[in-house]
Amino acid sequence: MPERTRYAIVGLGGRSRMYVKAVTETYADQAELVGLCDVNEGRLNLCVEEARAKGAEPRGYLAADFDPMLAETRPDCVIVTTKDCHHDEYLCRAMEAGCDAITEKPMTTDEHKCQRILDTQRRTGRKLTVTFNYRYSPPRTQIKDLLMSGVIGDVLSVDFHWMLDVHHGADYFRRWHRNKANSGGLMVHKATHHFDLVNWWMSSVPESVFASGRRVFYTPEQADRYGLAARAERCLDCPEAGRCAFHIDLRANERLKRVYLDTERHDGYFRDRCVFSGQIDIEDSMQLVVRYANGAAMSYSLNAFMPREGHTAVFNGSRGRIEHKCEETVYINGDGSVPGELVAEGTTIKVFPHWQPAYSVDVWTAEGGHGGGDGLLLEDIFRPDPAGDRYKRAADQRAGAWSILTGIAANRSMAAGRPIRIDELCHDVGLPDTPPMPSPAEPIPMARPTVRAVSPEKAMKLRDEAQAEDGTG
Repeated sequence: MPERTRYAIVGLGGRSRMYVKAVTETYADQAELVGLCDVNEGRLNLCVEEARAKGAEPRGYLAADFDPMLAETRPDCVIVTTKDCHHDEYLCRAMEAGCDAITEKPMTTDEHKCQRILDTQRRTGRKLTVTFNYRYSPPRTQIKDLLMSGVIGDVLSVDFHWMLDVHHGADYFRRWHRNKANSGGLMVHKATHHFDLVNWWMSSVPESVFASGRRVFYTPEQADRYGLAARAERCLDCPEAGRCAFHIDLRANERLKRVYLDTERHDGYFRDRCVFSGQIDIEDSMQLVVRYANGAAMSYSLNAFMPREGHTAVFNGSRGRIEHKCEETVYINGDGSVPGELVAEGTTIKVFPHWQPAYSVDVWTAEGGHGGGDGLLLEDIFRPDPAGDRYKRAADQRAGAWSILTGIAANRSMAAGRPIRIDELCHDVGLPDTPPMPSPAEPIPMARPTVRAVSPEKAMKLRDEAQAEDGTG
């Protein structure tokens, strides 16, 4: 039997569960969990107990003992799922200790930490993987496939609008993500997914960003308009619990209770802070214009208080247009449900060629988290195809950097009120390894549409006939 790859995981909140399961169950024949690490002793003990129940034998370490963990358990690879603001320190310490590293998105939260990671990876030569699961979601891969085919020619502009609903979106305002010092705000923590998709879809990188953003919904004033005058700083035993649609009861969900409520005495972290708190300092509505190295431009928005979850992405090309709409299921992070499954009837792709009829495309689908991307991502990490991936979905520190630099530039632009060039932030990033975007192999003959002139009387008759037919006359 070949020797198994040894893994340690640092940061044992909700997102870590996917990796613990992958190492201890799905890929246990080739992966071994040797170490677990967290700032919270209760959560650490819980995760060690659960892993051992699955037959693994990891050793548990508090965060202050991260370096001794590396020395004593000798992992080949460290998986980092901590707060975003701490990614850089664990990634760099792991690589400096001779380990490869895998990190949840975003790779980090600001340009200084980003540069530190890039420099450390270059100096140590270790492999760093950034887990962009949305690349693996079949409909998003299908968009890449269509763009690679040249069906709309060169991409000239993109309109991309992401909606977080009042369940998933609100959850960022309850947790540590509510403060930019922890998460970089939604422009970094959440939108890194979206900016990476556009970089990868177009096989290009951003050059400049101009952004605006505000917190307009998750505010004390909005709570007052709802009549929630007696609200507390957290949901637990809040006097307004019975009236507030945003109330979450950690006692009602066994998973949230065990991981967060039962362990909060160890570090004082409350998972259920009020979404209308005055202590929040991140935006909930943001708009960007991004310019890319290939000459394309993107208009982008993110709103975190929508009635549905999903996005619309439109690609305007030299030969036509692709319109993609995606809806996802409602969830709250770490509650045990599958995060962001596709809603099949709400996910569509339509192609509009120049001078030809538009047509819908049968959408590629898969079950599982993040539009079916989670399982395919894990397969690529733990059991990669030796023949390679024609879409080059695996991402390293270069892709990780370019994705967050868009969001970091957006934060800087919102503060400064001016466009921010990416080269103002980091240097020597390197270009990601992505497939080239081919030029159309065969030009489409430019057929001029036939336009018939009609008299005003004829035009009115045609209008009346159309209205009678659809019942609007």
